[in-house]
Amino acid sequence: PGIAISGSATLAYLSGQFLGAFVGATIAYVAYKRHFDAETDADKKLAVFATGPAIRALRWNFATEVIGTFTLVLVILTFGHTPSGLGPAAAALLVVGIGASLGGPTGYAVNPARDLGPRLAHALLPVRKPAPAPADAVPVPVGSGAPAPTTSPDAHATPSAKDSDWGYAWVPVLGPLVGGALAGIAAQFLF
Repeated sequence: PGIAISGSATLAYLSGQFLGAFVGATIAYVAYKRHFDAETDADKKLAVFATGPAIRALRWNFATEVIGTFTLVLVILTFGHTPSGLGPAAAALLVVGIGASLGGPTGYAVNPARDLGPRLAHALLPVRKPAPAPADAVPVPVGSGAPAPTTSPDAHATPSAKDSDWGYAWVPVLGPLVGGALAGIAAQFLF
């Protein structure tokens, strides 16, 4: 007997995952707010929230996400029929194995909500604001002969909304959707 899947149940499931990822990212931001405020590297801040490629080659990044998600969904459908049927420990180890083997190129979202919810939180939260000057910073008077500050002039510049890397965001969203759909189709024919 198969599991009855309705449009409303699917929408509720997807919305719950997205909302859970967004809320989780927001809680992480609150817990580490002082760290985000002190960090000047915008890429490091984004990496806490969203996946990103080691080498930006969008077609290859997309293919990696498809392969990782295909593997995850096919194994779950083949051995357990559902993530709970496979067992939480086995499903977790499967995700770890996929991450260890295929995670390097993209950070392996393998779930659209895992990337999109936190990426949206990154765009909406004040995480991207500039880090304040250190409390012990001493201003250097002009013409004093003191060396110029070593930070670049834009080190504390406010990043724009594009720093949430929306140009890449489609990869960890569409890749897992395609990979999951292909695995569902394959499972019907293979097993």
